[in-house]
Amino acid sequence: MPRTLMVSISGIRGIFGRGLDPLVLVRFVSAYATWSRSRTPGMPVIVVGRDARVTGELCQSIVMSTLRSMGCNVIDAGLTATPTVEMAVIKEGAAGGIVLSASHNPAEWNALKFLNSRGEFLSAADGEEVMAEAERGDFSYVAYDQIGERDSRSYLDYHIDQVLGLPFIDPDLIANREFKVVVDGVNSVGGVAIPRLLRALGLGEKNIVCVNCEPTGLLSHPAEPLPQNLIETCQLVADSGADIGIVVDPDVDRLALVQDGGEYFSEELTQVAAAQFLWGVRSGPFVTNLSSSRAIDDVAAGFGMEVFRSAVGEINVVEKMYEVGAILGGEGNGGVILPDLHHGRDALVGVAMILQHLVNRKTSMRELKADLPDYGMAKLKQAIGDLNPEDLLLKIADRYSDEQISTIDGVKIDFAEGWVHMRRSNTEPIIRVYAEAGSDEKATALGRRFMNELIA
Repeated sequence: MPRTLMVSISGIRGIFGRGLDPLVLVRFVSAYATWSRSRTPGMPVIVVGRDARVTGELCQSIVMSTLRSMGCNVIDAGLTATPTVEMAVIKEGAAGGIVLSASHNPAEWNALKFLNSRGEFLSAADGEEVMAEAERGDFSYVAYDQIGERDSRSYLDYHIDQVLGLPFIDPDLIANREFKVVVDGVNSVGGVAIPRLLRALGLGEKNIVCVNCEPTGLLSHPAEPLPQNLIETCQLVADSGADIGIVVDPDVDRLALVQDGGEYFSEELTQVAAAQFLWGVRSGPFVTNLSSSRAIDDVAAGFGMEVFRSAVGEINVVEKMYEVGAILGGEGNGGVILPDLHHGRDALVGVAMILQHLVNRKTSMRELKADLPDYGMAKLKQAIGDLNPEDLLLKIADRYSDEQISTIDGVKIDFAEGWVHMRRSNTEPIIRVYAEAGSDEKATALGRRFMNELIA
């Protein structure tokens, strides 16, 4: 197996033992601790949590020991969701946090994700500072009498209490609906967190059907919650007569839904349904990224609301949310960001909002989907070999300069019948080509057209 390590401002990701090795963990965590200490008087407090990957406990031990040896106090949040760690940072007034999770990557992968004092992923500038520290490698470890302390705490109940305390979530009304729910936790922390949330919302044990909820880290199917990975889960929703299926990724920041009858609801529509719900109770702008469905724009128009677009990446969405004062944000990968709680994708609050939406509208998931815009989307990639990706994208931008075009993140072109978004990959010699149109076939045709134009 080749050695693999992906280093970017959003974190460090790799295969444990084949790139993401103990010395690598020590180097990058030491760099993060150096950065934190330079910004925090005294001994910074860092919250550390992990998903259920087999290497998680081992990696977390290395991470926490490194932080303590750098003079940081550590709060061990243990097995916990990424959004829960983000909320813990805010609750504790911590200097930051580290999450060990490779999100939707296979079980042999793991990753370091760094958070700032607001419980958000690092900005581009902050990430570059941490990477520069790692490159220098000039770390100052403390003496024996200055080693940081370690404290263990659980924050899941706190997270759930904060969700239930939102003014637009009514657990009694949700309980009275007596939903039957299938939960697919992909053998990670979602298998613990989502059922506990549902019980707190008043669902009885007989109404919660769990599959792949044992947090073994041995993923029962590919971790990304896409339809081709959820055939058995969709069938279980149909066979059990459930009202809804809830599927999360291993660190519980992405939410995919299955409608009654077992049909996949589409990750792209999670944020759209959440926005439709929230606009029913309050007004304000929404932020998503350039590669997300224009279904959100259609729904916003019905409420007379604004939608703003950012470059792809959660921190880019978050920064735009601050800029425009958004009441909600998200990404088309199933991410829902509610600033009432924190500025991060959060499947737990997404679940509560979707269930409350069904209650308020007295509707089903099937009927809800029928009421939302129906588009097809294609996610493709074009190999470019030794060609310069920036030159290829610039050529397309020049060719279509008379169209509605954005160049803040690659090139996105909006046509009346659909759109295409082309971005260079940070890890492969490819250009990612996303397209949306009136059907899957039309979207695929549009995407392939631009794949050909890129290298023509």
